[in-house]
Amino acid sequence: MIELPVYDLDGKQVDTFSVDEALLGGEIRPALLKQAYVRSHANRRQGSARTKNRGRVEGSTRKLFKQKGTGNARRGTVRTNIMKGGGVAFAKTRTGEDFRKDMPRKMRRLANRNALLAKAVDQEIKVIDRINLDAPKTAAFKSMLEKVGIDRSCLVALDSANVNARRSARNLDGVDTIRWEQLNAFELLNHRYLVIEKAHLKAFIEGAHCTGGAEGGAPAPAAKKGGR
Repeated sequence: MIELPVYDLDGKQVDTFSVDEALLGGEIRPALLKQAYVRSHANRRQGSARTKNRGRVEGSTRKLFKQKGTGNARRGTVRTNIMKGGGVAFAKTRTGEDFRKDMPRKMRRLANRNALLAKAVDQEIKVIDRINLDAPKTAAFKSMLEKVGIDRSCLVALDSANVNARRSARNLDGVDTIRWEQLNAFELLNHRYLVIEKAHLKAFIEGAHCTGGAEGGAPAPAAKKGGR
């Protein structure tokens, strides 16, 4: 069991939260985490990059100088690929490229839990008893993060109703928010710390083993076209 301290908004420890490693995969699996990270990263690519060859670049076809007698290397049009502003030697002309990768659902869910286990082992999960702010206040939110020991990038997991906390965090550098039901390996590995309420962490761990849950463990949200 991994014991995580539970803090209040003033940074004082008020409780502890026990995490059972067996519920999160038992051990850290670097190969699985890398596969999940690469998949999420690849699925974000649009595949719409296009370049022009020398025939498609605008420019004069005039020969820059005569072929012989100048002492310079032979030079033709300004649209050649070795000239600044010229075309590309091997231009990308395909109408679309698909970089998407897939993983079985069980592997995705295990990767999400395993990324959470990696954070727990390194004591990089900051559990808050309750994140309740009366109004959006960036200074108050920043003070809370400093009091619980956040000194690098962090991911704040909130519920959809906690508008004040989400608005308080959006102006802070290195701080991103996410719905706790949508926690995934990619976002967890992209941030040093995870800040989450005690009730949400408990629900995520318990829901990760429900057969009807989403990849993160909670009831699946409505699917969006083009999502990762």
